[in-house]
Amino acid sequence: MLSADCGVFPRKEVSAVTKPELISQIAERTGMKKVDVTRALQATLDVITDALRKKQEVSLVGFGTFGVRTRAARVGRNPRTGQRINIPKSSRPVFRPGKRLREAVAK
Repeated sequence: MLSADCGVFPRKEVSAVTKPELISQIAERTGMKKVDVTRALQATLDVITDALRKKQEVSLVGFGTFGVRTRAARVGRNPRTGQRINIPKSSRPVFRPGKRLREAVAK
């Protein structure tokens, strides 16, 4: 596996908004207490997670759609030994950004 500092992939200085920072920003913009924002955000994440667990989509118009993509079972090869291995079917969460989000990021 290649790491970010091996020279193959240039290291990017990317800042991330953490959950506590997100909560602070939402509280500041809405005037709500941080404890209430924390509960609301956690409830939102729980609802999205539960829907995805049930293989349902969650669509937030303009922002994007959360969904689940299922990969079929397949036969692969161990790259070290060349031995055939069975890879079971799996489900992965996916996010498709909406038009307004795509446009906002493109600016």
